[in-house]
Amino acid sequence: MAEHQDFASLLSELEREQKGPSQQNLKVGEKVRGKILSITSEHAFVSFGAKSEGTMDIKALTDGDGKLTVDVGDTIEAVVIEKDEETGTLVLGDKGGSHLRGSAEVENAYANRLPVEGLVTGVTKGGVEVQIAGVRGFCPVSQLDLRYVEAMESFVGQRLSFRITKYEGGRRTNLVVSRRALLEEEQRELAEQTRSRLEVGAVMQGTVTSLKDYGAFVDLGGIEGMIHISELAFGHVKHPQEVLSSGQQVEVAVLRIEKTDNPRHPEKIALSIRALAKDPWQDADSRYAVGMQVRGKVTRLQSFGAFIELEPGIDGLVHISELGAGRRIGHPREVLNAGDQVEATVLSLEKDKRRIGLSLDAGRMVQMEERGGEGVRTDFARDNQAPEQSLGTFGELLKESMAKRGR
Repeated sequence: MAEHQDFASLLSELEREQKGPSQQNLKVGEKVRGKILSITSEHAFVSFGAKSEGTMDIKALTDGDGKLTVDVGDTIEAVVIEKDEETGTLVLGDKGGSHLRGSAEVENAYANRLPVEGLVTGVTKGGVEVQIAGVRGFCPVSQLDLRYVEAMESFVGQRLSFRITKYEGGRRTNLVVSRRALLEEEQRELAEQTRSRLEVGAVMQGTVTSLKDYGAFVDLGGIEGMIHISELAFGHVKHPQEVLSSGQQVEVAVLRIEKTDNPRHPEKIALSIRALAKDPWQDADSRYAVGMQVRGKVTRLQSFGAFIELEPGIDGLVHISELGAGRRIGHPREVLNAGDQVEATVLSLEKDKRRIGLSLDAGRMVQMEERGGEGVRTDFARDNQAPEQSLGTFGELLKESMAKRGR
């Protein structure tokens, strides 16, 4: 009984290994995946299971230098480009586009919506010229890429994959092709794979596709998401181009996924780089202590005080009462400008509330200007004609500040 069960298990496993698409069910234009059985000087023989085999031109498996890119036993993806109804023999082509040899193959590729390989030979009004099997074709600029192409000249000389969208034979062949159609198909297939991994909290790799004032768009693999400018970093970012560039590879976290009624963009995906970075406030108390002297840059001026960036993600606040150096002022801009480099003293630290209180001691309030490579200090107390007697030690200024608050 046990032996019978073992034999049954082995037979079932063998059937699973040999399971593949039936040769009779495959149609021209279908994509297939199989293993290379053997390679000759002209063809490679590919198996898709116990009952399905096909041949593939060796040229489709070589690079530009004529070097073979695969070996026996490798698994490849291909497209059925021809089928002999009498023998059932399948002829395969590269899924990226087959190199055609004549008008008959061009017509077959058009009838079966097969991808074809073409050479972009020049730029014409509204698009580019493409040579396919010795036939001159036309690709409109709108069909050259997924996004509008401004510099069509950059495509000249490239061998690319196209789909034939219009073919009229005869003395004057009318051939129109589209590269975008194939790219959109690839994008849809890739999007399905990406959606299987897409969930809130997932960490994914992506490519920056464009930068806007409000954020950056990232291709996750057939699907685009957006990083709002506030999610780029812990520090202040005025424009995404300060931290990112188009084409850059980034790691992002998925914050939100919102369904839409747009069939082309069925979801809005909010992404974040900041969520993957260490929060600088986690150990802020180990770097900042009351009484410590720090240096930072003025980032914002409000009626109640000035915000000083001590490091990306950590700002301290200098209350307006701490800015006058003994002189009453109406607004921080009377003393400071955004972008000023200043030295300050830590008055308070509330880690849980993400607050650091600062004081700009008159004797330490400086604006750093680059002149001949040397930092030049400008004494704000002197510039604002603050009386000398108002300059005291940090302890005296602190006592005075506390006395004012106690009134």
